[in-house]
Amino acid sequence: MADEGQGGKKSGGLRDLVTAESMLQMAIALPIGCLIGWFGGDLLDKHFHTGWMAIVGILMGAAGGFISLITTAQKYLKKGNQD
Repeated sequence: MADEGQGGKKSGGLRDLVTAESMLQMAIALPIGCLIGWFGGDLLDKHFHTGWMAIVGILMGAAGGFISLITTAQKYLKKGNQD
């Protein structure tokens, strides 16, 4: 194929774009997780007339963001060891 170099590996430019995309994904995962958790918790707060669910939502979103960050980093490190 056109995007494969010798030995079936991706060419340098495409590999760099994939690496940049995974780094961007790691940078965005935690803040987006916190925002989604906060919005969900805020909606539940308004529905049930409480004041603590938004905080729990933020913590759960942060946990989800950390899990996503760790799994993406592990995949990237495994790929780096194979090169």
